[in-house]
Amino acid sequence: MKLSALGRIALATGIAVLTTAMLPGTPASAAPVKRKILPVLVEFNDASFQFPDKVKASTPDTYFGAKSDSAASFLSEVSRGQYTVVPAIKEQFLGPIKLDLSAAGCPQGKINQMTRDELAKRGLVAGKDYESLSIVFPAQKTECPWAGLATLPGPTTWINLYGTASGIDVVGHELGHNLGFGHQGRVQCTGGNLGACKEAGASHTSIMAGGYRPAGFSAPEMIRAGWLSGGASVKVTKSGVYTLRSLHGKGSGVRALDIALGGDRLVIEYRHAAGNFDAKLEGVHAYRVPKGSYGSSSLIDTTTANKTAANNAPPNTDAITKLTDKASKLSVAVVSSGGGQAKVKVALNGDSLASLDPTPSKSPTTTPTPSAATPTPSASAATEAMGDSSEPVTETGPEELTAAAEDSSTALPLAAAGGGAALLAVGLAFLFTKRRHRRRH
Repeated sequence: MKLSALGRIALATGIAVLTTAMLPGTPASAAPVKRKILPVLVEFNDASFQFPDKVKASTPDTYFGAKSDSAASFLSEVSRGQYTVVPAIKEQFLGPIKLDLSAAGCPQGKINQMTRDELAKRGLVAGKDYESLSIVFPAQKTECPWAGLATLPGPTTWINLYGTASGIDVVGHELGHNLGFGHQGRVQCTGGNLGACKEAGASHTSIMAGGYRPAGFSAPEMIRAGWLSGGASVKVTKSGVYTLRSLHGKGSGVRALDIALGGDRLVIEYRHAAGNFDAKLEGVHAYRVPKGSYGSSSLIDTTTANKTAANNAPPNTDAITKLTDKASKLSVAVVSSGGGQAKVKVALNGDSLASLDPTPSKSPTTTPTPSAATPTPSASAATEAMGDSSEPVTETGPEELTAAAEDSSTALPLAAAGGGAALLAVGLAFLFTKRRHRRRH
C-alpha cells in the first residue's frame, strides 16, 4: 500500500494518547518549583545495557549536570529560575534494576508498574520520596517505535536508550509533555490571512517540535507553565503599539501579547539570541491557541519557506510582518524588529493600523491586562505521582523532526495504552529517523 508522506509519518509514530480530547490549557501562575525526579535504569530478563558503566556515569549529567544541556540547567534557564528538577535521592539515580520481564513488544505499561513495584520494595513512596519517575532502559530488543515517551501531563517518562545517553533533546522534550505541552504544529496562512490557514507540519520554535534545545519553549507554552507572570505576558484589550523584549532575554519587559481571536487566542512573541537559546531564531512570531489550550498551540507561518533544523534558511524565515482576521476584526503589523526588541501594532474591533502611532513615548501605549493566573501544573506534583492513570504521548526516535500536523480536537475510538484504556486524541506526531543512533556517548 502506497502512503502519502503524512500517512507514513502518522503510521510510524502513532498518535498522541491523552486522558482527554483536549490538552489542559488554562494559563498558570508560577512559583519557584524544584521537582524531585528519580531516574531509574532498568533491564530485562533477556536484555541488558551494552555499556552499563557508561550509562551509569552519564545519567547524573543528563538530568542534573552543571552544563547547559542537562535537564536541570535547561529547565532552570528557560523558566527564568521558576522551575527545575532535582535528584530525589542522594545517589541521583537507581539501577540497573532487573525486571522479570521480556523486552520484546515494548510493554511500557508493565515496565512502569514493575519499576514502581520495585521502588516500593525499597521503601520509596511516589509523591513523597519522588515526584517524577524517568525510566531508562536498553532499546536493542524492545522494538519500541519511539526514543521517548511521557504522560501528558503527568509524572512519568520512558527513555528507550540507544547508546549510553539520550541527551536533552529527548529528555527535555518528554519533560515538556509532563508539564502539559503537546507537540507544537505549524499552520500556513499565506499572506497573513488568518481566515485561510492550513496545517503545515511542525514548528521550529520549540523543543516540543523541530527546534531542539536551542529553541527552548515558545511563548504559549511558557504562559501555560506560568513562567511569563508579573506582566511579562499581557492580554491586549485596546488597540495600540506594543514593545516586546526577546522571549528568553534577561530583565523585565513584555515578552508576549495575548489577544482574543474568536474563541481562540493569538499569542505574539519576539525571538532573539539570548543565553543558550535562539541563536538560529529571530523576529516576531505568532501562534494560534485553540480554545485557550496554551499547551497545544501552532506556529503561524505566512510564507512557504519553512525554517527547520535541517535547512539553512535565515533565522527570521518564519517571522511575521502582518496578520489579519476579518471575522475577529483584528489586524497585527510589525513596525520594527531587531537588536533585542520589536514594536508591534495591534488593531482591535476593526480599528485601522494606519491610525496607530508607531513611535509611542512609552511601551506599551495602552495598559494591558496581565494574563489570568491559576495554580501551576507542578503544584499538583505530589498527587500526580501517587499513581499513573494518565496516558503517554508517543513519538519515535532519532534525527530530524518531521511532523504530521492534524486536528488536535478530533477524537478517535478508545484504545489500550500503558495498561489501560484511554481516549485517543489525534495530535502532532514526530518521526526521529537517525538522531538517537548518532548519540553514542
